[in-house]
Amino acid sequence: MGILKSSLLKLTIGLCLVFNFFACESEKTLEQEALSKIETLEGLMEKAKANSIDVAREETTVWFAKEFLKFANWDENNKEAVELLFSYERYYAADKVKLAEELPDFERGKVIEILDKSIDDLNKELKGDIKRRPVHKVDWHNAKAGDNMFVSNGKPSFPYDYFSKTVGQPLTNTDVYNDHLGALYHGGENLYPVDHDRAINSFLLKEDGTFDEELMKELTGIPDTNIGFLIYWSMGIPEWIEKREPEIRKGRSLFTGFDIDNPLARDTWGKIIRRTGELTKGKKVTELGYIFANEPHWYSEKGHWTYQYKEMNGISKYTLNNFRDWLKNKYNNNINALNENWETSFKNFDAVAIEIPIAKTLQGKPIWFDWNRYNMHRSTSWFKFMQDELHAVNPDADTHIKLFPRTFYEDSRSHGMDFEALTELTTMIGHDAKALGGPSIRSHINSDWHKNYAYKWDGMAILHDFLESVGPDKINVNSESHFLSSGQWRELDTRTSYVRNVYWLATLMGMDANMGWFWARDPDGSPEDRLEGELDFFDPGLGGAFAGSNNQQPHVTNEVTQVMYDLNAFSEEIIALREQPRPLRLFYSETSAINTPNYMTQTGKLYESLFFEGLSLGFVTKNIIEKQDNDLWNTVVVYQTKYVTDAEFAALQQYLNQGGKVILDSETSLSMNEYGKKRQEKLHAGNGQLIVLETENVAAIKEKALAKVADAMPEVIVESDNGQDFKTTISRVMKQKDGSYLVNLLNVGHDSAKIKLSLKSGAGVSVKDLMTQNTMESEFNLPSEGVLLLEVK
Repeated sequence: MGILKSSLLKLTIGLCLVFNFFACESEKTLEQEALSKIETLEGLMEKAKANSIDVAREETTVWFAKEFLKFANWDENNKEAVELLFSYERYYAADKVKLAEELPDFERGKVIEILDKSIDDLNKELKGDIKRRPVHKVDWHNAKAGDNMFVSNGKPSFPYDYFSKTVGQPLTNTDVYNDHLGALYHGGENLYPVDHDRAINSFLLKEDGTFDEELMKELTGIPDTNIGFLIYWSMGIPEWIEKREPEIRKGRSLFTGFDIDNPLARDTWGKIIRRTGELTKGKKVTELGYIFANEPHWYSEKGHWTYQYKEMNGISKYTLNNFRDWLKNKYNNNINALNENWETSFKNFDAVAIEIPIAKTLQGKPIWFDWNRYNMHRSTSWFKFMQDELHAVNPDADTHIKLFPRTFYEDSRSHGMDFEALTELTTMIGHDAKALGGPSIRSHINSDWHKNYAYKWDGMAILHDFLESVGPDKINVNSESHFLSSGQWRELDTRTSYVRNVYWLATLMGMDANMGWFWARDPDGSPEDRLEGELDFFDPGLGGAFAGSNNQQPHVTNEVTQVMYDLNAFSEEIIALREQPRPLRLFYSETSAINTPNYMTQTGKLYESLFFEGLSLGFVTKNIIEKQDNDLWNTVVVYQTKYVTDAEFAALQQYLNQGGKVILDSETSLSMNEYGKKRQEKLHAGNGQLIVLETENVAAIKEKALAKVADAMPEVIVESDNGQDFKTTISRVMKQKDGSYLVNLLNVGHDSAKIKLSLKSGAGVSVKDLMTQNTMESEFNLPSEGVLLLEVK
């Protein structure tokens, strides 16, 4: 028996050794296969260069391949640390051991995939099967903010980078700042701790009124070599301010850690803005502007998800007194008028009281409107204060705000953010538009959109069309693009077709620069300092952000740069496509948005129905009608807009009087003022055309609207059949100087779409794929998430 046991033990040990040998060989085989392919690709690159073929795309693929092979080895050797990173994200936590075990080979396999594609593409070019346009690289040292676009070496340019970028690495480290990852210098790396890094924050000012010069060096020490951006990070407040103002945090918001109405907060920030504005004036790091806030919002309705900190439940005495003054002015110092409207009995304006957070049951009531309108007024006043302070010492400084997209496209308006006013205020358009590449990983989030579409495009799209309508001549900066992952969605094996499609669509719709979320690998492969060890700081998502992100996805990170290379190669064509008129406009009313529980939901339905009809959509508001050339559009559609102020109503009537066209869904729209009082006046045609349909049916309104702009529809007819009763192909057409047409097609559906191109004139067409310079038939299939840029003659 003992001999048998000994033999079995030896056999078992032998089998284990063999298994481990082959396991190790498997790992080595994947890495060796990747290294062999790198060698093959580099050999092809030498041939290509000898034939004057641009190999910038291949250089990036090789760089990412080598980096991620290094990362895979780090992950292999530090599985406990990788498990911890997976554990921070509850979606992955239960499988953290399995995921950490599989990750290194997953990364190696994806490296092989990107190398295979790169080898195939370059072989095709060497054989003459395709001809790609050379990459027009961003000039990280000298690109400039021009008229409505960035300009690099005389051409439109789309800078790209990552908003949060491995803290602790010097800005001069070319392993982190380069063409592959982007090389924008910025002051926003250390986001979530309440101390500092290069972000401009309130710790710069000391109690005695002097500045902390050591901290200031983090800002002034930024080399004046690369273009970039600066951010005012307003999370933390020094202890000396809290001691002097115990209520400084009362009425704070998620990413603004203090009361914006507090006089000491304003005094502190005024001094900091002026000093930092002076010190950074004219520096290259400000070429993409000063960002005034990170996703600002001051939700004030009961039960909202943002109310997780007690200081956010309520308002300060300063806010209340400012509200009283605002009401006093609005009601012409007539307390009886306010009492009659609110159904209250306050003795005077100093006695006015309001409960914040406010009950949602009050929506549609005068008190609800007044508070929410004032909440927008006070936040706009805060940002105007910031901009005035900066421009007092640095008048040419470009500014923007990282507007939180859901505060626009979702229904709630208790957040205090007036997107139109803020976009008018700042010199650039700012936001952090997002998309979801698949159904949400949070079970409570509705993902019904996925029945029709491969990814959630609509929030990003409607935000861009609105902001571009308000500021058509402003540069558009997405300072934290969450296209790759977010708290709501991520997928380790993300589709590269999605990456290409969503970046292309966002750029086509106006995005001039984007800083993605996020790059957190140090050059040795380890996660950056903030992610090592236990997270012991206030963290609304940084810890969980690493798992399933581009930091573990060679194919995704490489594709981001590849699509930005292609967009920059065709930057003039993209600019031409997106600068076309927006003949059809949807009327937007902040009044109805505040008073109506589903205003944006309804607006979104009409917007979606019109989005795939081959023209750029736009919006009009009272201000747009009054401030912009009304000849920029053809027809205005008013839909589900019951509440408008007298001034909004008058603007629409003025537009009609000047010969405009208005389609009104029914006489219910525009029927009430901001306080729900019945309006006696009704729109009349004046010198224009007024069409009242007496229906809220989206299909009927769409049919009438498209009929009115028929003359503005493109000369190239794009027919698309995806086998469904809804469309998923986005098309844009522009006539070029030589008489040919530039046609951009994107499919955001699950299914391939049969495309047929023809001309209104009935003439025959020839089609060329500009990405490959190959001719095509006028009928072809556009795959799911396919992207085509064509020349049609």
